Amino acid sequence: MDDAPVTRADIDAAAERLRGHAVRTPLLNAPLLDAAFGRRIFVKAENLQKTGSFKFRGAFNALSQLGPGARGAVAFSSGNHAQGVALAARMMRIPAVIVMPADAPAVKIDNTRAYGAEVVLYDRAREDRDAIGAALVAERRLELVRPFDDPRVIAGQGTCGLEIGEDLPEGVDEVLVCCGGGGLTSGVAIALDGRATVRPVEPKGFDDVSRSLLLGERVRNDKATGSICDAILTPAPGEMTFPIMSTLCGPGIAVSDEEALRAMALAWHHLRIVLEPGGAVALAAGLLHHDGNVAVIATGGNVDRAVFERALARG
Repeated sequence: MDDAPVTRADIDAAAERLRGHAVRTPLLNAPLLDAAFGRRIFVKAENLQKTGSFKFRGAFNALSQLGPGARGAVAFSSGNHAQGVALAARMMRIPAVIVMPADAPAVKIDNTRAYGAEVVLYDRAREDRDAIGAALVAERRLELVRPFDDPRVIAGQGTCGLEIGEDLPEGVDEVLVCCGGGGLTSGVAIALDGRATVRPVEPKGFDDVSRSLLLGERVRNDKATGSICDAILTPAPGEMTFPIMSTLCGPGIAVSDEEALRAMALAWHHLRIVLEPGGAVALAAGLLHHDGNVAVIATGGNVDRAVFERALARG
């Protein structure tokens, strides 16, 4: 993509900024899980990243490029981008204000505050987070760090793809990515540069990216709530990310909440990792909607105890 807003060189530069700050997460494999499904399944454990999510990568890369006169950052997020921006801002000693839906998991709201950010709650069904963020930018002269439609964020998330490309075994030609607005999916696709086909995975009923890719134009979800996969419930694909995904990604996959819960249980039993529902949908797709060797990105592990116990009950 000659006119792409993010290039492989941008991702390489982001990797240098993140060196010594982000965790290089492992690509895990469980022989018993492979045996149960009759193929090889590799899991990129981004739940082990700082703040429990891949989002730290993009947040740190974005904030590290703010000018010396920056007065702080504002972001909107259901929790993982929030925590990434909050921690990155604390590391850089600048203030952060995070606009979060009131129905976000309590653990995400609490952690965001614990990292030192000011949290502004809103009703995602009735209020416009973009408008709230824009008002904060105007009133306090803060820098807006969008969760996916920001080239600095996309490049930071793409560093996950660089690591996958270095670790991916032969015979694995698809990488499944939990997808909301498409920042991680886009970054990984650019980083892999054809090494494997990248496919977005979403919750059923909130598969705006999958439907958009099929139709060749951006479409919106009909509702804003109704899935336990809160981390990846976005209104529509990003304006910046959709053209990248249209050019570089394969078809999307949608999974049910029950399938996400089952994947969480299998991840715990076989890999001993804790995933949140939105961070487990790629694994659910790899286990239940795929018939070959595959790599999946487990994007986050910030889950409330009650939801995790509900998942484990699926055994």
